[in-house]
Amino acid sequence: MGWMLIMLGASLAGGELVVASRPAGNPHQTRSVVMAKHGMVATSHPLAVEAGLSILRAGGNAVDAAIAANAALGVVEPMSCGLGGDLFAIVWENKSQKLYGLNASGRSPYAATREYFLQKGMNSIPGSGPLSWSVPGCVDGWNELHQRFGSKSLEEILAPAIGYGEEGFPLVELIGAFWQVSAPNLARLPDVKKTFLPDGKLPRVGQTLRNPYQAATLRMIAKEGRDAFYRGPIAQQIVDYSQKVGGLFTIKDFEDHHSDWVAPVSTNYRGYDIWELPPNGQGIAVLTMLNILEKYDIRAMGPHSPEFLHLFVEAKKLAYEDRARWYADPDFAKDVSIARLISKEYADQRRALIDPQKGAMSYEPGDARLKQGDTVYLTVVDRDRNVVSLIESNFAGWGSGHVPGDLGFPLQNRGSLFTLEEGHPNVVAPHKRPFHTIIPAMATKNGKPWLSFGVMGGDMQPQGHVQVLLNIIDHQMNIQLAGEAIRCRHDGSSTPTGGRMTDGGEVLLEAGLPETTLKHLRDKGHRVRLGNPSEFGGYQAILIDEENGMLQGASEHRKDGAAAGY
Repeated sequence: MGWMLIMLGASLAGGELVVASRPAGNPHQTRSVVMAKHGMVATSHPLAVEAGLSILRAGGNAVDAAIAANAALGVVEPMSCGLGGDLFAIVWENKSQKLYGLNASGRSPYAATREYFLQKGMNSIPGSGPLSWSVPGCVDGWNELHQRFGSKSLEEILAPAIGYGEEGFPLVELIGAFWQVSAPNLARLPDVKKTFLPDGKLPRVGQTLRNPYQAATLRMIAKEGRDAFYRGPIAQQIVDYSQKVGGLFTIKDFEDHHSDWVAPVSTNYRGYDIWELPPNGQGIAVLTMLNILEKYDIRAMGPHSPEFLHLFVEAKKLAYEDRARWYADPDFAKDVSIARLISKEYADQRRALIDPQKGAMSYEPGDARLKQGDTVYLTVVDRDRNVVSLIESNFAGWGSGHVPGDLGFPLQNRGSLFTLEEGHPNVVAPHKRPFHTIIPAMATKNGKPWLSFGVMGGDMQPQGHVQVLLNIIDHQMNIQLAGEAIRCRHDGSSTPTGGRMTDGGEVLLEAGLPETTLKHLRDKGHRVRLGNPSEFGGYQAILIDEENGMLQGASEHRKDGAAAGY
């Protein structure tokens, strides 16, 4: 038996046995693709994967399992997501053979006006604290998903997360490292300290942590439903806390909250339909970038050649200039044409601006007006081939840095993504959704779901989506290697909060590329530096292999997560 295991990762070279140190002998792939027949869950913490799998094994569907995994993540990875954050999802319902999109992002307080911030002498929304709050949309998102597609009771779905909160969970390595770095800030406010610094001490990796406060909140939601959060004692406690610390929340902000079912939008890239959600998120930047890059022979260039990296960065710059100008709450930005922004004709116009030999210092946004015409990702596929692609986030690590009373979770700081620029589609206004960075994705082929995936990481997310898709479609990588391959990130584009790119920005590359590649990029005018793994996001995916009746799962090395099935 032992020799068989060795041969699985071995080859003959010059008559000698050479044992590969990585799956399939590829130096950039740290683990094998996970395969299972009946159901699969992939996300950034193994305990959340197990929570979702337990629901699938008990007869629950993909939506039930996705809510269970998301709730568990809020307990075991609270800096990234939870009850105080927002949620977006794309769902494939196999029965109806349709895709559904859910925008469960929250809105600003009614008292949040541009004049309010200007009168306080501010030129931007604070990045943390009570003035960065928007109403958390996560719980209403769970409710909408459950009401439309769920099959198990909310009590059963939330039971794993409640168990982790009450009985405890281990602090794993990457999450633990972030927890430790954040400890000084967690100690500043008493409600945060009592929740996330047990006994007032810095937690250690491997230590068992508990969150009985959040467990009690989850029990209330499981018993009373979403109204406990938006019309009951949870909302009241948040509002009371807001009044205490100088926030703008009122009960009306919570009572008037609602999620929206939206139609996912797509473009076709080399025979695959790539699906994203429309703004206020940034998903359509993926579609714009793919449209721009489609006319190039990406496969011939190779995934990490200077020629490809240059074109990728320039396509990203063009898409993000439009992102900075046009992406906003569609209830307010009514003169913006999403159809134009994701059209092939528009991409042709934008592509013509790219100089193949020189990186641009700046680009102007295109004309998208109507012409009379820190984050967690998870994906689940069940036995019936229902598919959920879901992303949920507090935005910054620990969100706004505030935990209201005894509720056990931080409130997000998504309101900081508004601008104060007068006339901008994303300018702050009462009861308005801010620009959002979190984007779930799905790809279909011949009208059937093929790939459900996401890449966490703020501005990195559209860039990560595009690189993963090119790796799979153009470079024929398996879904594990496609996520683990060396990534590129461009920073410095104009932003929806008012910043402008004037110096070309900066290209970040992961270690492992030859120095000649970096030199060629610098010769094209790019400022290049090596980044660390935390700057390149985190990826999970499930591929539906129709031919073999199999599910393939992937979760990359940049996170603590896993993919598992049964």
